Amino acid sequence: MSDAAPTRQRILRTSAELFADRGFRNVTVREISRAARVNVAAVNYHFGDKLRLYEAVLQSAIDAMRGTTEEARRVGAGLPAEERLRRFVRVFVGRILSDSSQTTHRLIHREVNDPTPAFDRLVEEGVRPRLEYLAGLIAEILGCSPSDPRALRCALSVQAQTVACFPNPIAARLGFNPTPAQTDALAAHIAEFSLQGIRGMGAAARGRRSG
Repeated sequence: MSDAAPTRQRILRTSAELFADRGFRNVTVREISRAARVNVAAVNYHFGDKLRLYEAVLQSAIDAMRGTTEEARRVGAGLPAEERLRRFVRVFVGRILSDSSQTTHRLIHREVNDPTPAFDRLVEEGVRPRLEYLAGLIAEILGCSPSDPRALRCALSVQAQTVACFPNPIAARLGFNPTPAQTDALAAHIAEFSLQGIRGMGAAARGRRSG
């Protein structure tokens, strides 16, 4: 097949949109084939079946997550922990508000809310490395071990704030509809809000020890 690569990519792009909109279970191979303008045999030829096609689509989303985490590591390399946290938040918010990332985030949201057999891969390859990196930064600021429950709880709190920037109908109804132009302001707010809380937790712990 001389056009095998373009056909495979078209199937991946089309199915990513459909899976992101409706989830794995509510999309059929026939619908994907029709939307991608290929026959069912082409889907089977390139991917074998619907689950393996979905796994390939989700792997692209996982790779994008890993790319975001690695970018955050890169831009923060060699800087103090607090500045690395600021850089992490800036990179992550920027990716969330990027038009090119919308399908990826919707797909991950679908998988989290309606897990498939690929869920473990999402957690282990996409989510866990990001939280471990973030918890490590926070542990440095707190002066504790990365395995300290406070570090993980703070990491989850920071992550929750960044994810809240993802455009959604409820936020829009409440008047919170961030755009790419607001990336720097939002990232600065989340980072400073988080750092104040982390510093406060560290000060409280030191006060308890000295008391």
